[in-house]
Amino acid sequence: MVVGAEIVCQQSVPVLEVQFFGKGSDVCEIDEVVSISPRKFDQVRVPEPVSPELSTTSLDISSGDKVPDVSHESSILQFVPNIRSGSFADIGPRRYMEDEHISIDDLCNHYGSLFEFPKPSAFYGVFDGHGGPEAAAYVRKHVMRLFFEDVNFPQTSEVDNVFLEAVENTLRKAFLLADQALADDCSVSSSCGTTALTAFVFGRLLMVANAGDCRAVLSRKGEAIDMSQDHRPIYPPERRRVEELGGYVDDGYLNGVLSVSRALGDWDMKFPRGSPKPLTAEPEFQQVVLTEDDEFLIIGCDGIWDVMSSQHAVSIVRRGLRRHDDPEKCARDLVMEALRRNTFDNLTVIVVCFSSLDHLEPLPTRQRRLRFCTLSAEALCSLRSLLDGNANR
Repeated sequence: MVVGAEIVCQQSVPVLEVQFFGKGSDVCEIDEVVSISPRKFDQVRVPEPVSPELSTTSLDISSGDKVPDVSHESSILQFVPNIRSGSFADIGPRRYMEDEHISIDDLCNHYGSLFEFPKPSAFYGVFDGHGGPEAAAYVRKHVMRLFFEDVNFPQTSEVDNVFLEAVENTLRKAFLLADQALADDCSVSSSCGTTALTAFVFGRLLMVANAGDCRAVLSRKGEAIDMSQDHRPIYPPERRRVEELGGYVDDGYLNGVLSVSRALGDWDMKFPRGSPKPLTAEPEFQQVVLTEDDEFLIIGCDGIWDVMSSQHAVSIVRRGLRRHDDPEKCARDLVMEALRRNTFDNLTVIVVCFSSLDHLEPLPTRQRRLRFCTLSAEALCSLRSLLDGNANR
């Protein structure tokens, strides 16, 4: 399903071609929601810069689509994300902290000459543990090795479809490798697991890989766009997958035990190895090409989304950025709001900004309110007498 199109200098480029592409999943259309609920964009096959092989790609434009003018498209091509981030975590009402996270605003600087990435490049991850903190702590401790070094992460200075496909395959392998590592490590209980959501920025491309119920939300001119799907057993496609593999959903829980349908670890629900199981570590991917309309990305654990909508979170962060332009304070604001709404879980938030403060609309100026009152005839006479008396002194 083609959602929109971008035309630049008579080059045909596919934009926002929406489909789910988690391995083995059915392709399904997504209806736009015309309320405060966010729209969902999945796979977007538009690289930056545009490679020669894509310049002749055919483009499907419906008769009702509005083609942007060339000057606007030129500004889109010139856009380069200005990446900065802030994070905040809190134990919440729980006895133990089972969340972990990572934020790297500059992958090129982090790895130096060891890896070659498109610029700018960044990496973020939130790992929400359950059954104990060991699984999330293990993944966080070894995340750079598991997600980059051991999987031979693809290297290039440009983003094209070949690179995107290689990155998807590499990340899928990394999720499964991390899952296997948890099974092999004797310090991690087989009843312990963690969800995982990672977000990558390569040039103008934003890619999100998710297994579990953490969520990534993009703000596009103040509108919330979900960049991940919560993998809960009650979500119809997940329920169908679970039941086809011999599992069941009882009161919203996978096999009556787990509140998520995708996670790393939890090997007491995955043995024996070698065959598909209802609980899987297979991630789903969503991508989008960033433009100057894309302001920031919120990555949060389910403790945030249990008590507020994606749109409400975007509004809080947007308001905070216009006031103090500090993504870390915005992350804290979201955590405090979730606590105020009586969340029952650990809380972790990462806010990643893509544009400068100049791109955000200013807060509306508060007009001075004038108050008026009426006087009775008797009061008016008394006021006149008082004023006349003062004038005669």
